[in-house]
Amino acid sequence: MALNYRSLDWRTREFMSEELKLDVAGNKLSISEQLNTEGEKIWPALLSYAMTVHDDAWLAREIKHRGLLKSHEEGRTPTGGKTTAKLPMNAPYALAEAEFNRFYIRGLCARVKKDGIAHVEVYRARPSENPRPESELIIGKRLDPSALLHDLRAAVDVDTALGIPPGPNSGLSVFIP
Repeated sequence: MALNYRSLDWRTREFMSEELKLDVAGNKLSISEQLNTEGEKIWPALLSYAMTVHDDAWLAREIKHRGLLKSHEEGRTPTGGKTTAKLPMNAPYALAEAEFNRFYIRGLCARVKKDGIAHVEVYRARPSENPRPESELIIGKRLDPSALLHDLRAAVDVDTALGIPPGPNSGLSVFIP
């Protein structure tokens, strides 16, 4: 199920695409370790197409339908050893949602910054039966789009300093209030 992107329109999509182009040009585009060789190869184009005319649900279906993920991933044990585990069933959806939402937030922040809007607001973009307390605390919080954009551009494939989005599967995003 796609997130409900409240401020996703053609203008936001244009800014999302520009953010993707910045990452590609700067060789900073995050390529998930869950993607197989074919997935790594087509990820930039697939993500770009999703940004242009689709959403995270479409992107997840394409990842799954095209078989773009590895079957297993490496991890670490608590003692520092290595382990291998089968990817979870929701892996295509988690990857698609996280990356699409990240570029949506970046694109929206770039847009509101250009438009002179003072802030974006955090909201729940997907219902949750058991929301994380840390996620609930930031719903309704208004953020400086310049600071959030800088944070997301700098924190490629790692947690952001501002905590937006607050981890995988949080279901949170931002909108123009």
